[in-house]
Amino acid sequence: MARWGVKGIKVDFMDRNDAKMVDFYERTARECAKRHMLVNFHGSYPPDGMRRRYPNIMTREGVYGLENNKWSTRVTPRHDVLLAYIRQFPGPMDYTPGSMLNAHPDRFRVIHDEPMSQGTRSHQVAMYIIYESPLQTLADSPVLYDQNAASRDFIKQIPTVWDETIPLDGRLGEYVAVARRSGDTWYIGVMNGTGQPLHLDLNLDFAGRAPKTIRYHADGPNADRQAKDAVIATTVSANNTLSIDLARGGGYAAIITTTK
Repeated sequence: MARWGVKGIKVDFMDRNDAKMVDFYERTARECAKRHMLVNFHGSYPPDGMRRRYPNIMTREGVYGLENNKWSTRVTPRHDVLLAYIRQFPGPMDYTPGSMLNAHPDRFRVIHDEPMSQGTRSHQVAMYIIYESPLQTLADSPVLYDQNAASRDFIKQIPTVWDETIPLDGRLGEYVAVARRSGDTWYIGVMNGTGQPLHLDLNLDFAGRAPKTIRYHADGPNADRQAKDAVIATTVSANNTLSIDLARGGGYAAIITTTK
């Protein structure tokens, strides 16, 4: 573990309490595997390869996730995009997405009892596709999901395990676009981590040349000011280029099926 001091950094392996915690994780995973039980290490350090030995470890936290909005301003849209490139690299990430109270950074407030997220509503929905976690959550209040049934029902259609993943486009810290396949259905997630609108043209050749039915959750016409503004609609297209426009801190999620 690294410790900061006045003169620099002191590095040692780990203290006794750290070792005990690692031993606890190992023992928990091993004993749960014997009993055919799945594990989510929440409130843990990031993945370290243990899942390779114990595939019953579904996911773990080890991330500044959505709950940090209760007491901090650090979970910005840029932070969310960086996670897709950096934290998610070693393994699944229990970010706990799904905020239904959304605000742009300049209007965001830290309110512990009624927390909001930074970025648009579609930014949150896109996380269910971009962030890999076999155990996903609906992290907000049940009442808010009842009040925002269209977004809730869209999220319910997104799987938690995938057969194939294709990176579509991106720039570290600025934006990320990913396609994932489950069975015969493709899902696209895009997040904008910048403070400016973003236009992308995504190539859909991976989904075949047949006409496609696209059900999408996108930033609404006022999303640059009102982060909760979203459009949920369905379109049919024979064009293999998907053009999307994202608001600042915005997002896009799509469910694509093809007509054979």
